Amino acid sequence: MPRQQNLPAPVNKAANDKDAPLKEDIRLLGRLLGNVLREQEGETVFHVVETIRQTAVRFRRESDAQSGAELNKMLKKLTRDQTITVVRAFSYFSHLANIAEDQHHNRRRRAHLLAGSAPQQGSIAFALSKLDDAGVSGATVRRFFKEALISPVLTAHPTEVQRKSTLDAEREIARLLAERDHPLTPKEMARNTQLLHACVTTLWQTRMLRYTKLTVADEIENALSYYRTTFLRELPGLYDDIENEIGAQFPQRHVDEKDFPPFVQMGSWIGGDRDGNPNVNAGTMQHALMRQSTAIFDFYLEEVHALGAELSISTLLVSVSPELQALADSSPDQSEHRMDEPYRRALIGLYARLAATARKLGAAHVLRQEVGSAAPYETAAEFTRDLQVLADSLKAHHGAALIKPRLATVKRASEIFGFHLATLDMRQSSDVHERVLGELFSRAKAHPNYSGLSEDEKVELLLDELSKPRLLYSPYLDYSAETGSELAILRAAREIRQRYGDRAIRNYIISHTETVSDLLEVLLLQKETGLLHVEWDHASGQVHDARMELMVIPLFETIPDLRCAAGIMESYMSLPQVRHLIAKQGDLQEVMLGYSDSNKDGGFLTSNWELYKAETQLVELFDGANVKLRLFHGRGGTVGRGGGPSYEAILAQPAGTVNGQIRLTEQGEIIASKFSNPEIGRRNLELLVAATLEASLTPHAPQGRRAKKLAECESVMEELSARAYRAYRDLVYGTPGFTDYFFSATPIAEIAELNIGSRPASRKSTRRIEDLRAIPWGFSWGQCRLLLPGWYGFGSAVSSWLYEDAEAKEQKKRLAVLRAMFKEWPFFATLLSNMDMVLSKTDLAVASRYAELVADKRLRNSIFKRIVEEHERTTACLTTITGAKERLAGNPLLARSIKNRFAYLDPLNHLQVELIKRHRAATAEGRKLDERVRRGIHLSINGIAAGLRNTG
Repeated sequence: MPRQQNLPAPVNKAANDKDAPLKEDIRLLGRLLGNVLREQEGETVFHVVETIRQTAVRFRRESDAQSGAELNKMLKKLTRDQTITVVRAFSYFSHLANIAEDQHHNRRRRAHLLAGSAPQQGSIAFALSKLDDAGVSGATVRRFFKEALISPVLTAHPTEVQRKSTLDAEREIARLLAERDHPLTPKEMARNTQLLHACVTTLWQTRMLRYTKLTVADEIENALSYYRTTFLRELPGLYDDIENEIGAQFPQRHVDEKDFPPFVQMGSWIGGDRDGNPNVNAGTMQHALMRQSTAIFDFYLEEVHALGAELSISTLLVSVSPELQALADSSPDQSEHRMDEPYRRALIGLYARLAATARKLGAAHVLRQEVGSAAPYETAAEFTRDLQVLADSLKAHHGAALIKPRLATVKRASEIFGFHLATLDMRQSSDVHERVLGELFSRAKAHPNYSGLSEDEKVELLLDELSKPRLLYSPYLDYSAETGSELAILRAAREIRQRYGDRAIRNYIISHTETVSDLLEVLLLQKETGLLHVEWDHASGQVHDARMELMVIPLFETIPDLRCAAGIMESYMSLPQVRHLIAKQGDLQEVMLGYSDSNKDGGFLTSNWELYKAETQLVELFDGANVKLRLFHGRGGTVGRGGGPSYEAILAQPAGTVNGQIRLTEQGEIIASKFSNPEIGRRNLELLVAATLEASLTPHAPQGRRAKKLAECESVMEELSARAYRAYRDLVYGTPGFTDYFFSATPIAEIAELNIGSRPASRKSTRRIEDLRAIPWGFSWGQCRLLLPGWYGFGSAVSSWLYEDAEAKEQKKRLAVLRAMFKEWPFFATLLSNMDMVLSKTDLAVASRYAELVADKRLRNSIFKRIVEEHERTTACLTTITGAKERLAGNPLLARSIKNRFAYLDPLNHLQVELIKRHRAATAEGRKLDERVRRGIHLSINGIAAGLRNTG
């Protein structure tokens, strides 16, 4: 009989005692999973899973060849049904381990705070203390918060492999696990364990995969769940924390809540990002805002109702302000029982107005019927003013203590979220705009062949058309479906802004921006749809004034695009018409930089360097033009797509690039990782604000000797980047057969079949890597445990620079330069730290199993050998520079976590390879595909993604 302690965590005896609660939690969850497995699948299946687990752990710990052979033999003998059960068991163990680790992070942070230790790096308190030490005044800090905009932008990309049902069950497990940290009676502890057992059973009996394609509407609902779980309460709470910390750090001046306008605002691409996604249109934009608005009104209505129950203040005991009394008198509640309770009557009136507003804006239903009818609010600001009336009256009449518990949160939420919840960005590819305008010009007889013009001719024609009062579009002509759809989308944006407020939609992002005309085309499309307002002087026939409703934002993605970014923006902003429009939007212009595509295009090192250079050049350009630059960082989840810790990434930005203004994407599974747990979500939001505050106000512009040293470092990076670029491009784009290798040696084809997003894996129906989206590109390399986009090219670059054409003395000198760069330059240190993390997850032995999927033995051996050699060079160079022989030497907790997970990932990878072989053989032979095999592949993709804690 197998022992009762089922699926325990591998115990690392060298671990610090501080990690004992983590190990205990994983043991508990593993034991419960084992019990569920035994109950649901039987003793025999449980014994198979447990034997595989023990063998895999032994193989990982001891690198025992015999254990490895045993493992392979056991896995190959599994039946199809057993295979699916084993994959599910190991996948769910990874999910449960993730929950336990998140809970442990919360536990350690609370212990740190309870101990009264110095503020942790990344906290607001730490940032303020650092700024105070640097001589930054409290007035400067307050001015920062008045002018700042920090915006995490949630995006839906085909990498989120967990269903919402799974996420909901895992949130409840996290809550129950956190409950065990509090004193519980034996009966309460037993009840907690029973509920955990029930949750794990629910997970096991819940379908892990989607069997229908995810729609945009599904993606919208998934994103909204994070607002309900985290953002709606944790974001206002963070404002309170910041207000308190500033008051403590800079007590010389009273801190008022008016010092903190909504400097953190949420953004979203879900429903508005139509680049390569034919499922996004005017209808999805309208649906997105309707659902967002419904979510925030549900919150307001619930909170206002609760306030009505709580604020039972009687005028028989305390006075109220005339403004509050006026609100009460205008309420539809005229009950005699509440005539002396003006706060309740006022709140009943607020509730009625909110309900009316919700219905006006499309909310399907209001859960709790209002007492009587009332006029809807015209704007969210009116609702905020009413809440302020309540707060002012309480403060003036000995009720200040009643503000903080709930009223302050609702009022702050109204300022942050308005009636729209999050700003919906629009995005489309520049080539679509060109086709649409080409048709408009042609049908209006303005120009027969717009796309055939030179760039200068396009700019001239576009500027001329922008200065004319007439429209190209005519309601009496027929247009193509594409043109009709694009114009409808822009008209919908105008209606949405009128309906939900200006903050509902205010940005238009242009993918593949390569020329000035790409930007001017969107200005003209705004004019055609009433979003660009032009006033003409009829006497002279000239434009008198103009303003645009949507900021036109270029997205520079590829390496060539990044290199041209500053030049394009210089030409664009030098146009008088454009400069006038920028002045109208507060002398502020946003530029988006693409991390994912630049990495796929040029490799990890070159992508990071070209992004750094583009930012530096843009800062210099904008400073000279007296225009404020806001950078929008299109970061992905993995390091290969610009991922990695946000705090370190922001601090590593070149001097002057943050300046209180930053937007960045939160993509796919990273949203769940950061924000599915409220406490972790609050911490991630705090990290984002603290990093932006530090990067903006810490004096870090290099002067004198430091500036000279930085210039030397940048010169070395330029050389390293050129070498890394050649190595990466030579492998990916210059090696005959590499595309065939990639499509065979990774599960890219199987990933494309997953129902994990509304967007296709490729922009076009080809096998060209150029057309493949960067997300599935990175996802595929992660699944086969190579993670090539996060390190390839570094070893060739460093080793060739160090040793080619250099005597021993010169080699030592160059190595000293690299070591100094690592110690003193945040950009280079962060680059190496991220690469270190990627290499810690890379496993060549596992990757070799995937290489066996390549039928052409010569091609397989040739390319895999090159990858192995580059991996060896990269790890050797990283060790030489950092001096750390072990990966993640500076982060032992993460190192242990990754090492312990490998024993549970190995069987999943092995089974995935075996299942892919069967699946592809059936396809090649024209046999009917076994749905169980396909399901097993997709389950393994889910499990490996969970185990690595990143997918794309």
